[in-house]
Amino acid sequence: MATSSGNSSGSSALQIMNSGSDQEGLHQVMDLRKRKRMVSNRESARRSRMRKQEHLTDLTAQVGLLRKENNQILTSINVTNQLYLNLEAENCVLRAQVAELTNRLQSLNDIVDCIDSTKWLLDNEEEEDMTAQFGGDEFLNPWSNLCFNQPVDMFMC
Repeated sequence: MATSSGNSSGSSALQIMNSGSDQEGLHQVMDLRKRKRMVSNRESARRSRMRKQEHLTDLTAQVGLLRKENNQILTSINVTNQLYLNLEAENCVLRAQVAELTNRLQSLNDIVDCIDSTKWLLDNEEEEDMTAQFGGDEFLNPWSNLCFNQPVDMFMC
């Protein structure tokens, strides 16, 4: 036991003598831990910057795609608006043509109605005069071959 107690007292002495070197060793261990923590923090910051840069790159690419899509949509809208304006102008022209043709048809139908209403005058008064004038020949009478009851067809070409 003496040897072990001697060893223990010797180790106490070593601890006392080494206490100065322990503090120095403690400083070295703390410095080593500090350096490891700094290296770890730097590596973590580097990874964080890389993730941030990748995210920024992804967002920039997404902005580019969205701008391209936006330009395509705007082009499509402009083309559609131009087609709409062209069709609207053509529709306006066609409506004006329909109105003009309707007015012409109405005028021609009015003329036909007027001729029909005066036909009885021609039949009664002039039939006697024309018969006497053309000698009773129906082929020489210009009013005999007219058909007043037929509607006027505007769309015949």
